[in-house]
Amino acid sequence: MRAETSTERIARITMSNEVIILGAGIGGLTLALSLHQAGIPCRVYEAVPELKPLGVGINLLPHAVRELTELGLLPALDKVGVRTQEAVFFTEHGQLIFREAAGQHAGYDWPQFSIHRGDLQTVLYEETLKRLGPDSVVCNRRCTGATQDAEGVTVHFADTPSVRGAVAVGCDGIHSALRKQFYPDEGAPRYSGVNMWRGTTRWKPFLSGASMVRAGWLAVGKMVIYPIRNDIDAEGNQLVNWVAEIHAPQPALRDWSRAGRLEDFLPAFADWHFDWLDVPALIRASDTILEYPMVDQDPLPRWTHGRLTLLGDAAHPMVPRGSNGAGQAIIDARFLAGALKEMGVGPAALEDYDRVRVKATTDVVLTNRSNPPDAILREVFERSGGKRFDRIEDVVPTAELQAISDNYKRVAGYDPVALKARPSFL
Repeated sequence: MRAETSTERIARITMSNEVIILGAGIGGLTLALSLHQAGIPCRVYEAVPELKPLGVGINLLPHAVRELTELGLLPALDKVGVRTQEAVFFTEHGQLIFREAAGQHAGYDWPQFSIHRGDLQTVLYEETLKRLGPDSVVCNRRCTGATQDAEGVTVHFADTPSVRGAVAVGCDGIHSALRKQFYPDEGAPRYSGVNMWRGTTRWKPFLSGASMVRAGWLAVGKMVIYPIRNDIDAEGNQLVNWVAEIHAPQPALRDWSRAGRLEDFLPAFADWHFDWLDVPALIRASDTILEYPMVDQDPLPRWTHGRLTLLGDAAHPMVPRGSNGAGQAIIDARFLAGALKEMGVGPAALEDYDRVRVKATTDVVLTNRSNPPDAILREVFERSGGKRFDRIEDVVPTAELQAISDNYKRVAGYDPVALKARPSFL
Protein backbone atom coordinates (compact mmCIF):
# COMPACT_ATOMS: atom_id res chain seq x y z
CA MET A 1 0.00 0.00 0.00
CA ARG A 2 1.37 3.42 -0.99
CA ALA A 3 2.42 5.61 1.92
CA GLU A 4 0.47 8.82 2.40
CA THR A 5 2.40 11.96 1.42
CA SER A 6 2.61 14.95 3.72
CA THR A 7 0.49 16.97 1.27
CA GLU A 8 -2.22 14.31 1.25
CA ARG A 9 -2.15 14.12 5.03
CA ILE A 10 -2.59 17.88 5.37
CA ALA A 11 -5.48 17.79 2.90
CA ARG A 12 -7.10 14.88 4.77
CA ILE A 13 -6.86 16.39 8.24
CA THR A 14 -8.08 19.81 7.13
CA MET A 15 -11.51 20.04 8.71
CA SER A 16 -14.39 21.86 7.06
CA ASN A 17 -15.05 23.92 10.20
CA GLU A 18 -11.52 25.33 10.27
CA VAL A 19 -10.62 28.94 9.71
CA ILE A 20 -8.13 29.07 6.84
CA ILE A 21 -5.49 31.75 7.42
CA LEU A 22 -3.51 32.84 4.38
CA GLY A 23 -0.17 34.26 5.43
CA ALA A 24 2.13 33.64 8.41
CA GLY A 25 3.05 37.24 9.05
CA ILE A 26 2.31 39.17 12.23
CA GLY A 27 -1.43 39.42 11.56
CA GLY A 28 -1.90 35.82 10.46
CA LEU A 29 0.01 34.30 13.38
CA THR A 30 -1.73 36.57 15.90
CA LEU A 31 -5.04 35.42 14.45
CA ALA A 32 -4.01 31.77 14.78
CA LEU A 33 -3.05 32.22 18.44
CA SER A 34 -6.24 34.17 19.15
CA LEU A 35 -8.48 31.57 17.50
CA HIS A 36 -6.75 28.86 19.51
CA GLN A 37 -7.41 30.89 22.65
CA ALA A 38 -11.06 31.09 21.61
CA GLY A 39 -11.27 27.32 20.99
CA ILE A 40 -11.70 27.69 17.21
CA PRO A 41 -9.72 25.35 14.91
CA CYS A 42 -7.54 26.97 12.27
CA ARG A 43 -4.53 26.42 10.07
CA VAL A 44 -2.08 28.87 8.51
CA TYR A 45 -0.89 28.57 4.91
CA GLU A 46 2.22 30.53 3.96
CA ALA A 47 3.55 31.14 0.44
CA VAL A 48 7.30 31.01 1.16
CA PRO A 49 9.05 27.63 1.45
CA GLU A 50 10.52 28.51 4.84
CA LEU A 51 9.82 31.23 7.37
CA LYS A 52 12.87 33.38 8.07
CA PRO A 53 13.20 36.45 10.34
CA LEU A 54 13.13 39.30 7.82
CA GLY A 55 12.69 43.06 8.03
CA VAL A 56 13.96 45.75 10.34
CA GLY A 57 12.56 47.55 13.38
CA ILE A 58 8.95 48.32 14.25
CA ASN A 59 7.17 49.78 17.26
CA LEU A 60 4.38 48.07 19.14
CA LEU A 61 2.23 50.71 20.81
CA PRO A 62 0.29 49.95 24.02
CA HIS A 63 -2.93 48.98 22.22
CA ALA A 64 -1.08 46.20 20.35
CA VAL A 65 0.94 45.14 23.40
CA ARG A 66 -2.30 44.80 25.35
CA GLU A 67 -3.47 42.16 22.87
CA LEU A 68 -0.16 40.28 22.93
CA THR A 69 -0.16 40.43 26.73
CA GLU A 70 -3.60 38.83 26.78
CA LEU A 71 -2.08 36.05 24.67
CA GLY A 72 0.56 35.53 27.36
CA LEU A 73 3.44 36.79 25.22
CA LEU A 74 4.81 39.61 27.38
CA PRO A 75 7.75 37.58 28.80
CA ALA A 76 8.79 36.52 25.30
CA LEU A 77 8.65 40.13 24.05
CA ASP A 78 10.80 41.28 26.95
CA LYS A 79 13.50 38.79 25.92
CA VAL A 80 13.85 40.20 22.40
CA GLY A 81 12.58 43.80 22.43
CA VAL A 82 13.19 47.14 24.15
CA ARG A 83 10.56 48.73 26.37
CA THR A 84 10.32 52.24 24.94
CA GLN A 85 10.58 54.95 27.58
CA GLU A 86 9.95 58.11 25.58
CA ALA A 87 9.19 59.64 22.21
CA VAL A 88 11.47 62.59 21.40
CA PHE A 89 11.35 65.08 18.53
CA PHE A 90 14.31 67.16 17.30
CA THR A 91 14.96 69.60 14.47
CA GLU A 92 17.51 68.91 11.74
CA HIS A 93 19.86 71.04 13.84
CA GLY A 94 19.51 68.67 16.79
CA GLN A 95 17.38 71.07 18.84
CA LEU A 96 14.79 69.51 21.14
CA ILE A 97 11.21 70.17 20.06
CA PHE A 98 9.00 67.91 22.17
CA ARG A 99 9.34 64.97 24.54
CA GLU A 100 6.71 62.70 26.04
CA ALA A 101 6.83 59.47 28.02
CA ALA A 102 5.80 56.21 26.33
CA GLY A 103 4.05 53.03 27.42
CA GLN A 104 3.95 52.36 31.15
CA HIS A 105 6.16 55.41 31.68
CA ALA A 106 3.18 57.43 30.39
CA GLY A 107 0.66 55.74 32.68
CA TYR A 108 -0.54 52.94 30.39
CA ASP A 109 -1.20 49.52 31.85
CA TRP A 110 0.92 48.05 29.04
CA PRO A 111 4.41 48.88 27.75
CA GLN A 112 5.44 50.07 24.32
CA PHE A 113 8.05 47.94 22.56
CA SER A 114 10.65 48.74 19.94
CA ILE A 115 11.45 45.40 18.34
CA HIS A 116 12.90 43.76 15.24
CA ARG A 117 10.04 42.63 13.00
CA GLY A 118 11.76 39.29 12.51
CA ASP A 119 12.05 38.77 16.28
CA LEU A 120 8.34 39.46 16.74
CA GLN A 121 7.39 37.10 13.93
CA THR A 122 9.65 34.41 15.40
CA VAL A 123 7.98 34.74 18.81
CA LEU A 124 4.55 34.40 17.21
CA TYR A 125 5.60 31.51 14.98
CA GLU A 126 7.25 29.47 17.71
CA GLU A 127 4.31 30.00 20.05
CA THR A 128 1.87 28.97 17.30
CA LEU A 129 3.73 25.71 16.72
CA LYS A 130 3.91 25.10 20.47
CA ARG A 131 0.23 25.70 21.14
CA LEU A 132 -1.43 24.55 17.91
CA GLY A 133 0.98 21.83 16.87
CA PRO A 134 3.61 21.28 14.15
CA ASP A 135 1.00 21.04 11.36
CA SER A 136 -0.57 24.40 12.27
CA VAL A 137 1.61 26.38 9.84
CA VAL A 138 2.05 24.96 6.33
CA CYS A 139 4.69 26.60 4.15
CA ASN A 140 5.14 26.62 0.37
CA ARG A 141 1.42 27.17 -0.24
CA ARG A 142 0.91 30.17 -2.50
CA CYS A 143 -2.77 31.08 -2.67
CA THR A 144 -4.15 31.73 -6.15
CA GLY A 145 -7.74 32.44 -5.14
CA ALA A 146 -10.78 31.08 -3.33
CA THR A 147 -14.34 30.00 -4.05
CA GLN A 148 -17.24 29.61 -1.65
CA ASP A 149 -20.68 28.07 -1.25
CA ALA A 150 -23.33 27.93 1.44
CA GLU A 151 -21.32 25.54 3.61
CA GLY A 152 -17.80 26.83 3.34
CA VAL A 153 -14.83 27.93 1.26
CA THR A 154 -12.30 26.23 -0.96
CA VAL A 155 -8.88 27.86 -1.14
CA HIS A 156 -6.74 27.12 -4.17
CA PHE A 157 -2.94 27.02 -4.28
CA ALA A 158 -0.34 26.89 -7.01
CA ASP A 159 0.88 23.32 -7.60
CA THR A 160 -0.72 21.85 -4.46
CA PRO A 161 -4.21 20.55 -3.59
CA SER A 162 -6.97 22.92 -2.53
CA VAL A 163 -8.17 22.97 1.07
CA ARG A 164 -11.64 23.31 2.53
CA GLY A 165 -12.72 25.39 5.52
CA ALA A 166 -15.56 27.35 7.04
CA VAL A 167 -14.09 30.78 6.27
CA ALA A 168 -10.81 32.11 4.89
CA VAL A 169 -8.86 35.20 5.96
CA GLY A 170 -6.34 36.84 3.63
CA CYS A 171 -3.40 37.90 5.80
CA ASP A 172 -1.06 37.71 2.82
CA GLY A 173 0.20 41.28 2.74
CA ILE A 174 0.35 43.93 0.06
CA HIS A 175 0.28 41.40 -2.79
CA SER A 176 -2.78 39.58 -1.40
CA ALA A 177 -4.40 37.12 -3.79
CA LEU A 178 -7.80 37.61 -2.15
CA ARG A 179 -7.59 41.40 -2.36
CA LYS A 180 -6.79 41.09 -6.06
CA GLN A 181 -9.70 38.68 -6.48
CA PHE A 182 -12.08 41.12 -4.77
CA TYR A 183 -10.77 44.22 -6.53
CA PRO A 184 -9.15 43.15 -9.83
CA ASP A 185 -9.20 46.70 -11.24
CA GLU A 186 -7.66 48.41 -8.22
CA GLY A 187 -5.11 51.02 -9.19
CA ALA A 188 -1.42 51.10 -8.44
CA PRO A 189 -0.16 51.92 -4.93
CA ARG A 190 -0.41 55.58 -3.99
CA TYR A 191 3.06 57.11 -3.74
CA SER A 192 3.38 59.64 -0.93
CA GLY A 193 6.27 61.49 -2.57
CA VAL A 194 8.75 60.10 -0.04
CA ASN A 195 11.39 57.39 -0.38
CA MET A 196 12.80 55.57 2.64
CA TRP A 197 16.13 53.95 3.45
CA ARG A 198 16.32 51.59 6.41
CA GLY A 199 19.05 49.88 8.32
CA THR A 200 20.23 48.55 11.67
CA THR A 201 23.50 49.39 13.40
CA ARG A 202 25.37 48.06 16.42
CA TRP A 203 25.71 51.18 18.59
CA LYS A 204 26.13 52.37 22.11
CA PRO A 205 22.94 53.48 23.94
CA PHE A 206 21.94 57.12 23.41
CA LEU A 207 19.61 59.48 25.30
CA SER A 208 17.60 57.29 27.74
CA GLY A 209 18.77 54.07 26.09
CA ALA A 210 15.13 53.44 25.20
CA SER A 211 14.17 56.58 23.26
CA MET A 212 12.28 56.70 19.98
CA VAL A 213 13.63 59.71 18.07
CA ARG A 214 12.06 61.57 15.17
CA ALA A 215 14.17 64.40 13.74
CA GLY A 216 14.25 66.86 10.83
CA TRP A 217 11.52 67.02 8.23
CA LEU A 218 10.83 65.45 4.83
CA ALA A 219 11.73 68.56 2.84
CA VAL A 220 15.34 68.46 4.05
CA GLY A 221 15.61 64.92 5.40
CA LYS A 222 13.90 63.19 8.29
CA MET A 223 15.21 60.41 10.53
CA VAL A 224 13.47 57.93 12.83
CA ILE A 225 15.91 56.20 15.20
CA TYR A 226 15.37 53.75 18.08
CA PRO A 227 17.01 50.69 19.68
CA ILE A 228 15.41 47.29 19.08
CA ARG A 229 17.71 44.90 20.99
CA ASN A 230 19.61 45.41 24.23
CA ASP A 231 23.06 44.15 25.26
CA ILE A 232 23.95 42.50 21.97
CA ASP A 233 27.64 42.15 22.90
CA ALA A 234 30.06 42.31 25.81
CA GLU A 235 30.33 46.10 25.47
CA GLY A 236 26.62 46.62 26.16
CA ASN A 237 25.83 47.87 22.66
CA GLN A 238 22.32 47.87 21.27
CA LEU A 239 20.97 47.07 17.84
CA VAL A 240 19.65 50.44 16.67
CA ASN A 241 17.08 50.77 13.92
CA TRP A 242 17.10 53.85 11.71
CA VAL A 243 14.90 55.11 8.86
CA ALA A 244 15.88 57.99 6.56
CA GLU A 245 13.04 59.70 4.68
CA ILE A 246 13.31 62.33 1.93
CA HIS A 247 10.90 63.88 -0.57
CA ALA A 248 11.55 62.47 -4.05
CA PRO A 249 9.68 62.95 -7.34
CA GLN A 250 9.96 59.28 -8.34
CA PRO A 251 9.28 56.27 -6.13
CA ALA A 252 11.82 53.54 -5.54
CA LEU A 253 10.94 50.01 -6.60
CA ARG A 254 8.36 48.37 -4.33
CA ASP A 255 10.63 45.57 -3.20
CA TRP A 256 11.26 45.04 0.53
CA SER A 257 14.63 43.38 -0.17
CA ARG A 258 15.98 46.08 -2.52
CA ALA A 259 19.42 47.28 -1.42
CA GLY A 260 19.90 51.01 -0.93
CA ARG A 261 22.93 53.18 -1.73
CA LEU A 262 24.49 55.62 0.73
CA GLU A 263 25.10 58.24 -1.95
CA ASP A 264 21.37 58.51 -2.63
CA PHE A 265 20.49 59.84 0.81
CA LEU A 266 23.48 60.30 3.14
CA PRO A 267 24.33 63.85 1.89
CA ALA A 268 21.07 65.11 3.43
CA PHE A 269 22.32 64.04 6.87
CA ALA A 270 26.05 64.72 6.50
CA ASP A 271 26.01 67.56 9.06
CA TRP A 272 23.86 65.82 11.68
CA HIS A 273 26.57 65.61 14.34
CA PHE A 274 24.64 66.15 17.56
CA ASP A 275 25.76 65.92 21.18
CA TRP A 276 23.31 63.03 21.65
CA LEU A 277 24.11 61.14 18.41
CA ASP A 278 26.41 61.23 15.37
CA VAL A 279 23.82 60.39 12.73
CA PRO A 280 26.04 59.98 9.63
CA ALA A 281 28.38 57.72 11.58
CA LEU A 282 25.40 55.63 12.69
CA ILE A 283 24.25 55.27 9.08
CA ARG A 284 27.70 54.38 7.73
CA ALA A 285 28.09 51.65 10.36
CA SER A 286 24.89 49.89 9.29
CA ASP A 287 25.08 46.20 8.47
CA THR A 288 22.73 46.55 5.50
CA ILE A 289 20.67 49.30 3.87
CA LEU A 290 17.28 48.75 2.27
CA GLU A 291 15.36 51.19 0.04
CA TYR A 292 11.59 51.36 -0.29
CA PRO A 293 8.98 53.92 -1.38
CA MET A 294 6.53 55.22 1.18
CA VAL A 295 3.27 54.00 -0.35
CA ASP A 296 -0.19 52.96 0.69
CA GLN A 297 -3.50 52.09 -0.98
CA ASP A 298 -6.75 54.01 -0.90
CA PRO A 299 -9.04 52.49 1.75
CA LEU A 300 -11.40 49.80 0.49
CA PRO A 301 -15.17 50.08 1.00
CA ARG A 302 -15.28 46.54 2.41
CA TRP A 303 -13.01 43.57 3.05
CA THR A 304 -15.60 40.86 3.62
CA HIS A 305 -17.27 38.98 0.81
CA GLY A 306 -19.40 36.19 2.22
CA ARG A 307 -17.04 33.72 3.89
CA LEU A 308 -13.88 35.49 2.74
CA THR A 309 -12.21 38.53 4.28
CA LEU A 310 -8.91 40.44 4.57
CA LEU A 311 -6.69 41.42 7.50
CA GLY A 312 -3.60 43.55 8.12
CA ASP A 313 -1.64 44.90 5.14
CA ALA A 314 -3.85 42.91 2.77
CA ALA A 315 -6.76 45.02 4.01
CA HIS A 316 -5.26 48.41 4.86
CA PRO A 317 -1.65 49.09 3.82
CA MET A 318 -0.62 52.42 5.31
CA VAL A 319 2.36 54.73 5.12
CA PRO A 320 4.63 54.05 8.13
CA ARG A 321 4.34 57.40 9.83
CA GLY A 322 2.49 56.44 13.01
CA SER A 323 4.02 53.12 14.13
CA ASN A 324 0.67 51.48 13.50
CA GLY A 325 0.94 48.97 10.65
CA ALA A 326 1.69 45.90 12.74
CA GLY A 327 -0.43 47.18 15.61
CA GLN A 328 -3.57 47.51 13.52
CA ALA A 329 -3.02 44.00 12.10
CA ILE A 330 -2.81 42.64 15.65
CA ILE A 331 -6.01 44.43 16.61
CA ASP A 332 -7.74 43.16 13.45
CA ALA A 333 -6.82 39.62 14.46
CA ARG A 334 -8.03 39.93 18.02
CA PHE A 335 -11.31 41.61 17.05
CA LEU A 336 -12.01 38.99 14.37
CA ALA A 337 -11.28 36.11 16.72
CA GLY A 338 -13.63 37.64 19.29
CA ALA A 339 -16.40 38.04 16.71
CA LEU A 340 -16.01 34.44 15.54
CA LYS A 341 -16.13 33.22 19.13
CA GLU A 342 -19.26 35.23 19.92
CA MET A 343 -21.19 34.83 16.66
CA GLY A 344 -19.95 31.51 15.31
CA VAL A 345 -17.60 30.71 12.46
CA GLY A 346 -19.51 32.10 9.53
CA PRO A 347 -20.39 35.15 7.44
CA ALA A 348 -22.16 37.04 10.25
CA ALA A 349 -18.98 37.35 12.31
CA LEU A 350 -17.01 38.43 9.25
CA GLU A 351 -19.60 41.12 8.51
CA ASP A 352 -19.39 42.43 12.07
CA TYR A 353 -15.59 42.54 11.79
CA ASP A 354 -15.93 44.41 8.49
CA ARG A 355 -18.37 46.92 9.94
CA VAL A 356 -16.08 47.91 12.79
CA ARG A 357 -12.55 47.48 11.51
CA VAL A 358 -12.91 48.99 8.01
CA LYS A 359 -13.99 52.31 9.51
CA ALA A 360 -11.37 52.25 12.27
CA THR A 361 -8.43 51.50 9.97
CA THR A 362 -9.62 53.89 7.26
CA ASP A 363 -9.31 56.67 9.82
CA VAL A 364 -5.75 55.58 10.62
CA VAL A 365 -4.72 55.29 6.95
CA LEU A 366 -5.98 58.80 6.19
CA THR A 367 -4.52 60.31 9.35
CA ASN A 368 -1.14 58.74 8.57
CA ARG A 369 -1.24 60.68 5.30
CA SER A 370 -2.14 64.03 6.82
CA ASN A 371 -1.51 64.37 10.55
CA PRO A 372 0.47 61.53 12.15
CA PRO A 373 2.75 62.16 15.15
CA ASP A 374 5.57 63.42 12.92
CA ALA A 375 3.34 66.34 11.96
CA ILE A 376 4.97 67.86 15.04
CA LEU A 377 8.16 68.11 12.96
CA ARG A 378 6.27 69.61 10.04
CA GLU A 379 4.72 72.36 12.12
CA VAL A 380 8.06 73.38 13.61
CA PHE A 381 9.90 73.25 10.27
CA GLU A 382 7.29 75.33 8.46
CA ARG A 383 6.89 77.95 11.18
CA SER A 384 10.61 78.29 11.86
CA GLY A 385 11.56 78.20 8.18
CA GLY A 386 14.01 75.45 9.06
CA LYS A 387 16.10 77.88 11.12
CA ARG A 388 17.40 77.58 14.65
CA PHE A 389 15.34 79.07 17.45
CA ASP A 390 15.96 80.16 21.02
CA ARG A 391 12.76 78.76 22.55
CA ILE A 392 10.42 76.22 20.99
CA GLU A 393 7.51 77.99 22.70
CA ASP A 394 8.19 81.00 20.48
CA VAL A 395 7.70 78.81 17.38
CA VAL A 396 4.85 76.47 18.37
CA PRO A 397 3.17 76.32 21.79
CA THR A 398 3.87 73.03 23.56
CA ALA A 399 0.12 72.51 24.07
CA GLU A 400 -0.36 72.53 20.31
CA LEU A 401 2.31 69.88 19.83
CA GLN A 402 0.74 67.77 22.59
CA ALA A 403 -2.62 68.07 20.85
CA ILE A 404 -1.20 66.57 17.65
CA SER A 405 0.08 63.58 19.61
CA ASP A 406 -3.14 63.19 21.60
CA ASN A 407 -5.31 63.34 18.49
CA TYR A 408 -3.34 60.54 16.87
CA LYS A 409 -3.68 58.38 19.97
CA ARG A 410 -7.44 58.85 19.81
CA VAL A 411 -7.72 58.04 16.09
CA ALA A 412 -5.44 55.00 16.30
CA GLY A 413 -7.14 53.58 19.39
CA TYR A 414 -4.56 54.03 22.11
CA ASP A 415 -5.81 57.02 24.08
CA PRO A 416 -4.77 55.87 27.56
CA VAL A 417 -8.13 56.36 29.26
CA ALA A 418 -10.19 54.85 26.44
CA LEU A 419 -7.82 51.90 26.01
CA LYS A 420 -7.98 51.01 29.69
CA ALA A 421 -11.77 51.27 29.69
CA ARG A 422 -12.31 49.16 26.55
CA PRO A 423 -13.43 45.58 27.19
CA SER A 424 -11.22 42.77 25.92
CA PHE A 425 -11.98 41.39 22.47
CA LEU A 426 -11.80 37.81 23.78
